[in-house]
Parts: sequence; structure tokens; C-alpha cells
Amino acid sequence: MRMNSLVALWIVTGLAAGLAAAPAAEEAGAFSPAFIAAQQKAIAPAICLLNFTAEVESQRTGETQKRSTRALGLIVSPDGLVMTHGHMQSDKSDPSNIRVVVGEGEEDKEYDGVFLKKPDDINVCFVRIQGEEGERFPCVTFASDGNLGLGEQVLLFGIMGETLDFARGALTRMISAVIEKPRTTYCIDEAIPFGYVGAPVIDSRGRIAGVVGYDLAPTEGGELYVRSGHPLVYQAPLFAKYIQNPPTEDTLEADQPIAWIGVFSQPLTDDLAEYWGLPKKGGVVISTVVEGSPAEAAGIQRGDVITSFDGMPMRAKKNSEIVGFTKLVRETDVGREIPVKILRSGQPVDISIVLTERPVSAKDAEEFVEETFGLTVRALTTDVRILLNLPDETQGVIVRRVKSGSWAHLAGMRPGVIVLRFGEYPVTSIGEFEAAVNKVKEARPAEVPVFCRVGARTGFFRLQPRWE
Repeated sequence: MRMNSLVALWIVTGLAAGLAAAPAAEEAGAFSPAFIAAQQKAIAPAICLLNFTAEVESQRTGETQKRSTRALGLIVSPDGLVMTHGHMQSDKSDPSNIRVVVGEGEEDKEYDGVFLKKPDDINVCFVRIQGEEGERFPCVTFASDGNLGLGEQVLLFGIMGETLDFARGALTRMISAVIEKPRTTYCIDEAIPFGYVGAPVIDSRGRIAGVVGYDLAPTEGGELYVRSGHPLVYQAPLFAKYIQNPPTEDTLEADQPIAWIGVFSQPLTDDLAEYWGLPKKGGVVISTVVEGSPAEAAGIQRGDVITSFDGMPMRAKKNSEIVGFTKLVRETDVGREIPVKILRSGQPVDISIVLTERPVSAKDAEEFVEETFGLTVRALTTDVRILLNLPDETQGVIVRRVKSGSWAHLAGMRPGVIVLRFGEYPVTSIGEFEAAVNKVKEARPAEVPVFCRVGARTGFFRLQPRWE
């Protein structure tokens, strides 16, 4: 089925013209039927339905299951770039079997979609519509600032439920709170249906100020931002850069330097606070300071309690809120000098930290998958050395996965061991490990000795492959 005439007309005239011709709201916070109708005529063609397969973890069994689901998508460029809410991607895997439905009812058209990498600094995802060569799509244009006021009414466009054939719907809501730090964020006064998560937010002047979202889950740091569970408005400037330069592995690695402070931390629980004679207000307890880090340069010490970071109170009492602190640091611009308030032996101390670019972490470390022996290994990084209490000079590669039933598995190898020698060849890097494996494969010995660091001792494993 082809897109209806409304969509085709929209493509010709463009959103900017549609909005320019739309009547303004009669007064701030008031939306006339004519205003709503004009906005819907301009914007609804850019709202699409995403059908995809997601992998979810069963709360009962812990097993990963595949499930078909849906989400609202918003076309943000004429070449078919779609933005949707961040929960489309799980911690386990990317979504698959993506189909993008453009248009409504009998005149809709369905396309394949390709998932792009999710940015780290905002809870949205991007999908690319696989249209015909040169095909253009209706899209929205966002306001350059996206500023909203406390008490201001906003207009939302979303997708109704399956029983209503996924028709485009409208809601009005009010901005009930403005969160200034760590970034300006607006709270919406009431809950919204799921079909409005990711929906465009229109102010009384007809500008698209941003999109509706919920911040990250508590385990991802969401509790640091909003504990109420209210929907939020993500301002357009937060994701404008990704519309201009859609996120991929390459662009995120090349263009998005990540700041770091260089500490390992834990929450200030009520038990710890009581033991140390501190107020039970939470905080970030410094358990380790990385040598050569911004924290060390600023004079932060083990046992210090961070109570404020860049004017944002730190009230972590549980691990999920510590993750929020990490997220806040990552969102800070590299090179910025940040005011930090700490408690040291119960006494307040004010310091400043100049954040630098984060070194490669375990999450981003180079990885090599070896199929013959069933090993996946990663390069050793500073954070891993600290976590495992390893000397800085420790070399080798750390085992990330061991394939069930593989020669490595049968030999007793497990994740976490550090490979020092594979066969007769020393291993100090991913490149050396790969070279050693290739040499062993060429020689085809009856037994492959593997020396590893296992905790504080040296481990010895005997791989006995059956060469074909």
C-alpha cells in the first residue's frame, strides 16, 4: 500500500511551511481545536510505528526470551532516520526484525528498518528506514532551544493502541517541574500511555520543543534524575547532534570523548553513615583513587564522601544511585573544572576537579573470539587491574567467555583468568594471543599447555583438542 495523499502533500510542502501556516494558540497554555488540527496535519505523517523483536530476561527463570513488541517512532530526517525511546535496546542485545510502518490505516506502507547504535548520553535509539533509492520521507523539525516554562501547557502526538488500529492521537499536558541539573529537563504532570513515549512535544507557539521520554532505569542511573516516575521532555539540543550525524560505532567512538574522574565508589548507606557519625543523607564514598587520575590530581582521598558534584547533590544510598553518579561524570565536558563538595573525617571540604578523557575501559577493550578452543578474551585495562588487585605491570589477556563443551571448558578454564602463555608462546596482548593460537593450529599438537593467572596464583590448564 502507498502513503496517502496527506503524506505525499506533506513531503512536497514540508513541515516548516505547515507550521508557519498553522494558527497560533489563542493564549499561552490554550490550544484551540484549529491549532491542534493544524499541528496534527503537519506532524502526524512523521509519526511511524515500529514493530520489532526484543530479547528480554524472564524475572522468574532468568532466561532470555524473544518477544515481539512495538514502539512509537518519529522520523527526524527526510532520508528516513527514525528516533524512538531508548528502551528499544536492552542490556542483552539489539532489537531485530525491525519493520517501520509509515502512514495510517489502509494507506500505510511498511519498510525494513536497521538499528543504529544507542548514544550513551540520552535515552533514545535510532533506526534507519530502508526505502527505495532517493525516496524522501515526512519528517519533523525541532526548535533550536527547546525551552519550556513551569506551568506551560504542551501538546503531545502519539499512537493509540492496537484496538484503535494504531491511529494517531493527541494529548495535552502541563510542565510541572523544571530540573536544572545535571541538564535542563522538564517533568510532565501526568502519566502518559505507552504509545506516547518518544512523542513530539509542541509548545503554544507551534514549536516542537523535544520528545517525551522516561529517563534511564534505576539500574542505569535514572534515580539520580527523577524519582517520581513522571514522564520527561528531552530538549531538542540533547539529540540534535545525532540527527546531523547519526550514531554508529565509529561516530560514537570518534566524536564523543567520555570524561572520567578516576575513582571506584560505593553508596553511603545508613549503616555506614551511622558508623562514621555522619548524617543519613547519602553520598558517594570513595573506595579507590586511580593513580594519575583527575581525582588524585585534585587531592581526593580514599574514604572521602562526595556530597555534591557540579552543584548536584549526591545522595546515593544504594548501588543504582552510584551508577547515576558515574553517568553524571560521563555527561560532563572533558576539560571542565568541576566544583566538588566532600566530607573528610566528617568535615566539609571544597575542591575542584578538571575532568580528562577516560582511558579505555573493560567495556570498550579490544576483544578476540577464538572458535576452535572456545575462548573469548579481552585486553587488560586499568579498571580491571584495579578490580582484580593486579600490579600495574601485569600483562596478558583476560578470558571473557568460555564456550560450553569447548576444549577450553573441558580443560577447566573459566571467565576471569588471565592468559599469560598459550602453548609455547607468551601472551601480553590481543595480537600476541591471536598469533599464538594461529601457530598452535598450524602445529596441531596433541596437547596445548596454557598458563594463566588465577587470583594470586599461577594456573595451568591442558587443552586436548581433537584435530579434524
